Amino acid sequence: MAQDKQIRRKKIHYRIRKTVVGSATRPRLSVYRSNKEIYAQLVDDLKGVTIASASSAEKGFDKTSTKIAQAQVVGKALAERAAALGIADVQFDRSGYLYHGRVKALAEGAREGGLKF
Repeated sequence: MAQDKQIRRKKIHYRIRKTVVGSATRPRLSVYRSNKEIYAQLVDDLKGVTIASASSAEKGFDKTSTKIAQAQVVGKALAERAAALGIADVQFDRSGYLYHGRVKALAEGAREGGLKF
């Protein structure tokens, strides 16, 4: 069952990646969700470079709050780092995850921080 879920998510991820391509002016906001942590990064696919990243695994991160609250804080942190680099527009890549729960909270946090999807 778990193997089928992973295969299904990968198929959806490949389908999304066919259309979502990041550039230096409008990078791709890629999300990875593990059982404990959530990671987000801004990627320039034309150069193959990560521009900025944020995760709940970083030092000094509050682990006492819920995972959804942590995801929202990660989104805000990434938006602040993007603003410091002069990036306002991004393309959201949910990586095959449903736009629900932690992925949605991260996106809303990034929007609150000033990123436009």
